[in-house]
Amino acid sequence: MGSHQAQMQGFAKYNREFNARLFTLVAGLSDNERKKDLGAFFGSIHGTLNHILLADRIWLGRFAKAFPAMASLQTAQLVQQFASLRDELYADFSELSTQRLATDKVITHFADELTDTQLASTMKYSNSQGQLREHPAWVAIAHMFNHQTHHRGQLTTLLQQLGHDVGVTDFVAYVT
Repeated sequence: MGSHQAQMQGFAKYNREFNARLFTLVAGLSDNERKKDLGAFFGSIHGTLNHILLADRIWLGRFAKAFPAMASLQTAQLVQQFASLRDELYADFSELSTQRLATDKVITHFADELTDTQLASTMKYSNSQGQLREHPAWVAIAHMFNHQTHHRGQLTTLLQQLGHDVGVTDFVAYVT
């Protein structure tokens, strides 16, 4: 196992385990609390959780095009087209939670399947504004994980403001 792959596997583990903790906490909120506009970039807790899942599936769709032979992405729920980064995939929290779990399994298998050759390869795709992007695949994969962390940080703040402590959020607490 190459060190770059191990790093991506660590990010996948952090993503999966922190999401499990976060969704367990959020499940204890009322639907009104989850969907209340709290002034976050995607409005509510539910809106932010939906955005993270949407973005993950957009990135996985891009990776599926870049690496068409990857078994982990063959039957995954992917997003190839979308109207907006605010698109709501699932209005029902229970379904959102189920789909988050399914996508986290895909991300874990994807990280396990990655090779250092794939990580170093050049990836080409169009971003959400239709601009062609080109860079090493590891940059895009690291971005997907960084994007998740960014928005989960917003969620921990929103939850704290509602009186709920998410607990330890440090990457090292999940991977060591």
